[in-house]
Amino acid sequence: MHGLGVPLATPFEDDGAVDHAALADLAAWVVEAGADFLVPCGSNSEAELLTAAERAAVVETVADAVPGDVPVLAGTGSPGLRETVEATRAAADAGADGALVVTPFYYDHDQDGLAAYYRAVADASPLPVYLYSVPKYTGVALEPETVGALAAHGNVAGMKDSSGDLAAFQRTRTATADADFELFVGSGGVFAAALDAGADGGVLALANVVPERAGEIRDRHVAGDDAAARECNRRVLELNTAVTATHGVPGLKAAMRSRGLPAGTVRSPHRPVDEETAADLAALVEDALP
Repeated sequence: MHGLGVPLATPFEDDGAVDHAALADLAAWVVEAGADFLVPCGSNSEAELLTAAERAAVVETVADAVPGDVPVLAGTGSPGLRETVEATRAAADAGADGALVVTPFYYDHDQDGLAAYYRAVADASPLPVYLYSVPKYTGVALEPETVGALAAHGNVAGMKDSSGDLAAFQRTRTATADADFELFVGSGGVFAAALDAGADGGVLALANVVPERAGEIRDRHVAGDDAAARECNRRVLELNTAVTATHGVPGLKAAMRSRGLPAGTVRSPHRPVDEETAADLAALVEDALP
């Protein structure tokens, strides 16, 4: 995994069923638009609203829709160890190349408990395991020292940090400096800054809507023009906020539909945004495009 990852939205039909044809089209389009790898069954995929069988089917559709040199990092985390391991094995069978495992949620766990959990997942996983810290949804963040200790495990390959905390991100980079460990930022608003701070890439909801713009930030950084990367990032700040913190997945899908992308509808209990919000999102998309 490297560069720009897209946490793919899952298109649903009006009756709530997964629209696999639309999902395959979306996966192929974002790769054509510049994505380096794909992340089905993450937060922006409404993964927690999918059944276990649906998750595996979504991973298979995405893996089949893209060239073999485009890695698939499948979300497989659940609150419990047994369910996570089963989902990880199913994702491997479906064609995934790695497993993105969110911190256990619902119950409270300290850092020692989280570390023990991840070691158990990594021991049992047929895929390289990527830690996923998203305190907005789980109420807990993986501390840099915990990540540094886990990076020594032979089957823990990296991490997606969606905390938005750049100071903690830099401490995590320092804590994993001696390991073969891929560190991705999950907050589009700080993508350029995180690349400056040593990120290996980003897994960005924003890239469902404007992957070419997110790819430009990556490309500017790779070319050594960090000032241009930061300026490009500034141009998408309002759109990024709108499709994440402000309107969430319903806003993300509305923004995608404004470009004619096969986003489908949301799954209950999500509800679509209203017409006024959809128009505001469409204007932000237009402003963000080259």
